[in-house]
Amino acid sequence: MRRLADLPFLVILMGIGALAMFPPVVLALAERDWETARAFFNSGLLFFVLAVLIGLSTINRPVQNQARSHLLAMLGFYTLLPLMLAVPVSEAVGDTSFLNAYFEMVSCLTTTGATLFDSPERLSPGVHLWRATVGWLGGFFVWVTAIAILAPMNLGGFEVTAGTGGIAGRIDSERGEVSPAHDPRERLLRFAHQLAPVYIGLTATLWVLMVVAGEGPLVAACHAMSVLSTSGISPVGGVAGGQSGVPGEIMLWGFMVFAISRQMFMFDFRPESWRRLKADLELRMGVGIAWVVTVFLFARHWVGAYEVAAEENGMAALRALWGAIFTVTSYLTTTGFASVEWIDARQWSGLATPGLILVGLAVFGGGVATTAGGVKLLRIYALYKHGIREMEKLVHPSSVGGAGAFARRIRRQGAQIAFVFFMLFALSVAVVMVTLGLLGLDFEASMVLTVAALTTTGPLAAAATDPPLSYAALGDGPKMVLAATMVLGRLETLAIIALFNPEFWRK
Repeated sequence: MRRLADLPFLVILMGIGALAMFPPVVLALAERDWETARAFFNSGLLFFVLAVLIGLSTINRPVQNQARSHLLAMLGFYTLLPLMLAVPVSEAVGDTSFLNAYFEMVSCLTTTGATLFDSPERLSPGVHLWRATVGWLGGFFVWVTAIAILAPMNLGGFEVTAGTGGIAGRIDSERGEVSPAHDPRERLLRFAHQLAPVYIGLTATLWVLMVVAGEGPLVAACHAMSVLSTSGISPVGGVAGGQSGVPGEIMLWGFMVFAISRQMFMFDFRPESWRRLKADLELRMGVGIAWVVTVFLFARHWVGAYEVAAEENGMAALRALWGAIFTVTSYLTTTGFASVEWIDARQWSGLATPGLILVGLAVFGGGVATTAGGVKLLRIYALYKHGIREMEKLVHPSSVGGAGAFARRIRRQGAQIAFVFFMLFALSVAVVMVTLGLLGLDFEASMVLTVAALTTTGPLAAAATDPPLSYAALGDGPKMVLAATMVLGRLETLAIIALFNPEFWRK
């Protein structure tokens, strides 16, 4: 453990990525897919040896600024590491370019799940497992770095409660929280060591439940990894292509809650855990948004069914309700899975896909220090509380807001920094949309693809428009713009701006 802490962060990640290439080798050998097995085995062996050599030559190398080094390593993780991860994909899928393989790996590593392969049959089982594994590792990386790197720097959503004795700056290792006093490199390894059993255990549990529900082992593994990482990667084109049906969807839906609040990862059924979960701001906000939107969509389907005289079909109504519950939760957590009943609900009511609502859910996003993307629920909560307080002041101008120092921080400084982030998010949307427009895309396609990339919700492109958008139909220019946008959406604008701060480089 101590010797690993002496290695550069990116070299460790390179070695892990190389080792992760060997499970697809085993699956490919079992499937007698010799070409895929050879591509992954040769790539894994080559890059693991390369990582060892680079590690030996850079071990104990002094780093003047650990925070800057690790923030740059995070940027390199999403931009440089996919160059390595794309090699076996390019070799195994012979009729695709390296640029397409690179786009695919950036999409998987940022847990976006946007794919250039519209037909799942085009890829071998080994490549499907590799895509899901890369997304799963990317989700774990997001989770660990959010706690170990971004929290002490008051980034990634932690800036909303900074200075309140709340999230950032006071978390101890026993509860999976952060203390800025420790060395960032040691803190990364320590939290990775503590959180890996939880992440692996939850994924394995969901895989077993999916198999029990009737899903195939490979599809169950890919869907389990996709839900825990919120990548939305599927070897069968989504949950509708699986064999588990509604029982499998119920299993997946139950584990999506881990992307709404980080408190779920620390839940251990003790009384204090129940109290902490009940008081969690993000969980309450997420559940509230999910149910409000679900009721609205169900009412919309019901009105549509009434107009075509189909409202008496009770089973269709129940299927529509479940389809709305699952799909709303999935897009709120930026997973991007659509229920098999979602299509049936549209057929029952005769209404088109409410694409703008799905776009809004993806923008809201999940919780801070989770694998979800988007603006994040804690920022949404801060803006909501500020809005409520401003309306109260319109009615009672001389009133004094109560609820303690934490609530005042949320309504004032927290809301201010949340508004700044939201404006930066909106500015990023505008800049990327203009760039895609200059490259030949129309307004609707530019808007949906931009939001899908910034919120790391790749399946949004196919679900929010009719007819669905295809990433495979894009030219090389839009692909690279969207790849950069995925990295921006995963790292978040504030972290990128921190790299341009002159003070950040003088230390």
